[in-house]
Amino acid sequence: MKISRGVTLMIHFVLDELVPPIIRDRKWFIWLPFKILFGSKSEVFANFKRRGLQMSEEEFSAVYGEIASSGVQRETDLNKGCVTEIERNIAGESVLEVGCGRGYLAGVLSKDNDVTACDIQVPKAMVEKYPRVKFEESNAQDLPFGDASFDTVVCTHTIEHVQDIAQSIRELRRVTRKRLIIVVPRQRPYRHTFDLHLHFFTYPHMFLSHVRPVEGVKGQDLKEVDGDWYYQEEHQC
Repeated sequence: MKISRGVTLMIHFVLDELVPPIIRDRKWFIWLPFKILFGSKSEVFANFKRRGLQMSEEEFSAVYGEIASSGVQRETDLNKGCVTEIERNIAGESVLEVGCGRGYLAGVLSKDNDVTACDIQVPKAMVEKYPRVKFEESNAQDLPFGDASFDTVVCTHTIEHVQDIAQSIRELRRVTRKRLIIVVPRQRPYRHTFDLHLHFFTYPHMFLSHVRPVEGVKGQDLKEVDGDWYYQEEHQC
């Protein structure tokens, strides 16, 4: 099913802001929409938050492979505003995208930059679609790159999925030479959501608590861009 990011945000607004939590969190309320959207995979989505943090890396990756063709199918979860902001703020020539999804942003950035992109699964079709991008299969919590390997590191709509945020942030910072850009959805936490998100960032402090300043990091900035949180920090090498 193909639904634009704008329509998705409107649906989220109605469900997350207008439906009382005592109803929103009930499985009977979400059962029919899950069946319509996810079909036979609805139980995978319904139970993921309960099991996701305890899964092994292999189990975690297998779930994403299992639901690859389920739910909302679109090129990217990014909105146009964030894509524009990212393009405008690329520093240097070498770029790493961590959590590249279906490869859309990596493809856009590869027109003017030397781009490497990674995710826990990289389909052959995506490699063929974006021949200018160097793809790697890897987990955000253990990136196979040396320290300060890339001028700009970009990670969008990924941190909300990872099992260990602190370790993922350390890895993103470790491989960054000049600038780190992170985008996460502004979303309320509920037991049942139309995604495999494990972490939620309703307010600025809910994200900023994970990116506290460390040595070598400066110029931290967080702002809302069309329903997402756009974060950027500068690195001194």
